[in-house]
Amino acid sequence: MKVGVPKEIKTHEYRVGLTPGAVREYVAAGHSVAVETNAGAGIGATDEDYRKAGAILLGSASEVFGSSEMIVKVKEPQPSEWTQLRENQILFTYLHLAPDAEQAKGLLKSGCTAIAYETVTDVYGGLPLLAPMSEVAGRLSIEAAGAALKRYAGGRGLLIGGVPGVQPARIVVIGGGVVGTHAARIAVGLGAEVTMLDRSIARLRVLDELFGGRVRTRFSTIDAVEEEVFAADVVVGAVLVPGASAPRLVTRKMLSSMRKGAVIVDVAIDQGGCFETSRPTTHAEPTYELDGVIHYCVANMPGAVPLTSSHALNNATLPFGLALANKGFAAVLENQHLRAGLNVYRGRLTYKAVAESLGLPYSPIDQAAA
Repeated sequence: MKVGVPKEIKTHEYRVGLTPGAVREYVAAGHSVAVETNAGAGIGATDEDYRKAGAILLGSASEVFGSSEMIVKVKEPQPSEWTQLRENQILFTYLHLAPDAEQAKGLLKSGCTAIAYETVTDVYGGLPLLAPMSEVAGRLSIEAAGAALKRYAGGRGLLIGGVPGVQPARIVVIGGGVVGTHAARIAVGLGAEVTMLDRSIARLRVLDELFGGRVRTRFSTIDAVEEEVFAADVVVGAVLVPGASAPRLVTRKMLSSMRKGAVIVDVAIDQGGCFETSRPTTHAEPTYELDGVIHYCVANMPGAVPLTSSHALNNATLPFGLALANKGFAAVLENQHLRAGLNVYRGRLTYKAVAESLGLPYSPIDQAAA
């Protein structure tokens, strides 16, 4: 199969769909890989590195899109990219379609087959292609919070871990999944006072055991969320409903009762965000202030550490990408985990949660492929 890797164009996105090592695996499996010039610059991978791995270097994204049967990216296609997709072409990348009607319509119009990293599953019921970036984003959320808490950034002027005799920051993590767990791990390591909220008693038991009493856990109710948010210096939104828009758990009204200079880090912003006042920001302008509360809502957080992120992502995506290259769309029909990743097929939405979030018709894959 002819596989294409365009350079990422989202603001301050430095990751790359395939590392040179991953390209070598595709070539060894009998596939050709076209890589746009300088696509790997963000991770320090030169064009020569890609040539040595067996890639064909092309000078523009249009050449990559035009010559490839499958496009492997990191972030969702931007408007100038989705217009270059075509029928029978496979797109393998993060999509996050639920809050993005324009992208969804663009993909539907293109007629392409779009498989989303974030909804591919595994035998354990997990989301293996989302997990590595969730780990990175969870850890970065505390770094972002620490920067935003500084007084010159508009925050409370508080050191996350405090010092002997001075209270550390109170950090509340809403959601006990991969993002929340890694956020809590870093926050605890810095000496913060951490509370985690989740609606799964079983998960709260796991977290209690994991952190050995160093993290307070609470069952997530409206009352519990209000109590913890109002007392927090930092609130990390780490709620995920696979494929669907994130639930809005913190309302605009609640902001007025939060501490002035407190920080919200909405890691769920790719799925619309779990704070009513969240709107996507970029690494160039990562924060904004509303009602005295600093909001950090960068939609591609792991893009700030592309060397770590690209390799972690490629480690996870490689087996699935090779399956698609080896068998094409047949791999989706044969593999239930890739099938779970199928969001768009020949002008139809094939992921129910996305269709419901967008208010568009849903076509089960069996019907869409008939």
